[in-house]
Amino acid sequence: MDKDLITKRPVDERVRDHKEIYVDLDDDLIEKNAAECMQCGVPFCMSECPLGNFVPDYNDLVKNKQWKKALEALHARNNFPEFTGRLCPALCEEACVKSISGKGNINRLTELAIIEKGYKMGWVKPSPPEFKTNFKVAVIGSGPAGLTVAQQLARVGHQVTVFERDGEIGGLLARGIPDYKLDKKIIERRLDQLKAEGIEFVTNVNVGIDMPIELITSKYDAICLTGGSTVPRDLEVSGRELEGIHFAMDFLTQQNKINAGENVPEDERISAEGKNVLIIGGGDTGADCIGISVRQGAKEIYQIELMPKPPEERTHYMPWPYWPQTLKVNSAHEEGGKRDWSIATKCFSGEDGILKKAHFAKLEWSEPDETGRRSMQEVCGSDFELDVDLVLFAMGFLHPERSELLKSLGVELDERGNVGTDEHQMTNIQGVFAAGDMHTGQSLICRAIGDARSMADEVDKYLHNQSPTSVKFSKKQ
Repeated sequence: MDKDLITKRPVDERVRDHKEIYVDLDDDLIEKNAAECMQCGVPFCMSECPLGNFVPDYNDLVKNKQWKKALEALHARNNFPEFTGRLCPALCEEACVKSISGKGNINRLTELAIIEKGYKMGWVKPSPPEFKTNFKVAVIGSGPAGLTVAQQLARVGHQVTVFERDGEIGGLLARGIPDYKLDKKIIERRLDQLKAEGIEFVTNVNVGIDMPIELITSKYDAICLTGGSTVPRDLEVSGRELEGIHFAMDFLTQQNKINAGENVPEDERISAEGKNVLIIGGGDTGADCIGISVRQGAKEIYQIELMPKPPEERTHYMPWPYWPQTLKVNSAHEEGGKRDWSIATKCFSGEDGILKKAHFAKLEWSEPDETGRRSMQEVCGSDFELDVDLVLFAMGFLHPERSELLKSLGVELDERGNVGTDEHQMTNIQGVFAAGDMHTGQSLICRAIGDARSMADEVDKYLHNQSPTSVKFSKKQ
């Protein structure tokens, strides 16, 4: 029944500002949508959700107008449904039994409606612990993983301090997600709850640089590494050095700063106004660049992707209930831009050091082999070019930064360049744990929250098993 649910402001209205695109959801429509849940004996929606959300439970409760109990069921597995309800791709919906022959239940909107009603009714309140332990935990990084582990550990009585190198708490939520997708007031109201639960936040401190790691190891009993996967994928081709080529996250972050009233000097601004914009990368970050470019007044917007155009429906390579690599239409795609696939970027050219053109070739992809992999080759004589003034690289991220923090702690990395851990999410250093993108690589917000909840359990067990003779922060034997 998704066609019946009016969830976003009209395109011609929302592109004129950076305000959130979502509108208040109608209770009756959400209750009707929730009633379509089949209450399956084996709920595949739950198994595919990285958080294991009690999807059938909260749908049933909403159907019966028990919204407060639905909020309790939602919060039982998800610390921040207001974030996932806006940003999650909803793996549960593709795993819904109904999606075998059509569209799955629209669980993400139900989730969003529950939490927004919870705030409206005053049901979202601080839950401080009944008692305090003597253990102190440092959480380094304040994205969704850091906020999750901080809340989980604070609620069982540990003294938690969150360190953030930026001036704002929230990590990618605060800086990288456009305001039209996540109004920053949504983050602030949740932070009010976390502070009331006893969590201390320290901003503008880059641990390992501004603050020696020895100050952390001498004061805290456990350290949780929850930074992101922040090293962007680059494209080393001729002309890469030309003025006008930027990483997508620099572009997105800057607009959020401007929206917040921060001063960004004119000569440092990355503006799409009146320009032909090329976005390289077909994912959500690339789509976010479309949305911001539209709002800034771009002349033309092109989004290209190296991989072939995904099918609109499942194929035998992507059977239910697994997540299908089908064509996704982001809200930004409704607003403008031209998309193309199977395009290789050959080089850039310009005049006097300024970008003027991008040069490409079309690709031909083989059919998937038995493992689902494809091979590619350039199509002979397919070279073409576009006049472009601004290029944004939105090709994903490689791994966390090789920071002084990791070097100072002596933390080892895995084969992909992420922070390596054992089965308890502890690194090679006793008492140092990792979660989120720094641990798993670039992934979804729901995975970051789920990974952090698992780590919080492990940290709590570790702390309660400590003895007075335990040696903190030494290499494990």
